[in-house]
Amino acid sequence: MGLKEQTLKQKIIDYSQTIGIDKIGFTTAEPFEDLRLKLYQQQMLGYQSGFEAKDLEKRSNPKLIMKEAQSIIAIALSYPTKLDERPKNSKESRRGSFARVSWGLDYHQILKERLAKLEEFIKRHVPDAIVKSMVDTGELSDRAVAERAGLGWIGKNTNLVTKEYGSYVYLGEMLTSIPFEPDRPIGDQCGDCNLCVEHCPTEALVQGGQLNSHKCIAFLTQVKDDIPEPYKKAIGNRVYGCDTCQQVCPYNRGVNNHFHKEMEPDAEKVKPLLHSLLQLSNREFKETYGDMSGSWRGKKPIQRNAIIALGNYKDTTAVHLLLDIIQNDPRPVLKHTAVWSLDKIWARLDEKKVQETESKIHKILEKETEDKKLCRMLHSLLKKHRVSSL
Repeated sequence: MGLKEQTLKQKIIDYSQTIGIDKIGFTTAEPFEDLRLKLYQQQMLGYQSGFEAKDLEKRSNPKLIMKEAQSIIAIALSYPTKLDERPKNSKESRRGSFARVSWGLDYHQILKERLAKLEEFIKRHVPDAIVKSMVDTGELSDRAVAERAGLGWIGKNTNLVTKEYGSYVYLGEMLTSIPFEPDRPIGDQCGDCNLCVEHCPTEALVQGGQLNSHKCIAFLTQVKDDIPEPYKKAIGNRVYGCDTCQQVCPYNRGVNNHFHKEMEPDAEKVKPLLHSLLQLSNREFKETYGDMSGSWRGKKPIQRNAIIALGNYKDTTAVHLLLDIIQNDPRPVLKHTAVWSLDKIWARLDEKKVQETESKIHKILEKETEDKKLCRMLHSLLKKHRVSSL
């Protein structure tokens, strides 16, 4: 690399620090051969989530995305992990939980804004440079790029881990036609530690560095269909995402950075009251949660997760709300999930509440004619709890 490119690289590094980029690294645009093999293995095993870009060749070969690509610039921004004040979570006001990756303003917006500034800076110095930036939804693997650019290493929990900020970082990258000198990868630092694999609530980490997405709670909380029975209990009170494999990581101990005001969480939003969450209209949901990354799949998955959380809490105060969903909500998945939660709560009900609930279910069964699955579930519920169904 010539002196001109070397000087430009340092200028970019210096500039990145003035616009709120916590880490920056450079790598070549050569194919990611190891990643390519892993992607095909994931596909063969059926471990893909379905949210990824479909073209595995593009995901592992930058020049299929931008033929002029010579280098890739990777960036990382550290995000907060603790609330200044945790809102009260009591029997009278049960709360759900958004994973930390969804705290504050949608990180896609934040990183795209940083990358746009970086693009402008490069264009000022090299007007004919060709650039293309991506955050999360692009073809390339953000983690693979960041690892090869020396920002960190991909841990056994499949997250990129940095020495400075642990794995609590958002990642983005920029393809560029400028041939920058690449930085050196750090190499694996996990060693014999296996805590993330051992503590995964659903055993989704099949082995170190390999994830079965269909078991992962972070994935399950985002699907729009019903969550398989074996995983409902493991959802706990999570309404979006899961932090367990990061929380147990030794590199995340004591990490809690507040470098970016856009990432600061609203405690009432990231630890929402479950009853209130279930009663939001589409407009209210969009107004309240629309600027969070966790809202990208819409209201339905989050409300379904809230219903599961009420069942896991065995929240007897939620019975009237669950019965209302079973009777009036137009979304079958929420109706069916509400029956599951009602079943989990039933043993906590006093005799009067049992009689009221039984009566309500009978009335629902008298009127319900279209949702055969719902009817079967309600009959089974009554039978299970030794109540004579109609």
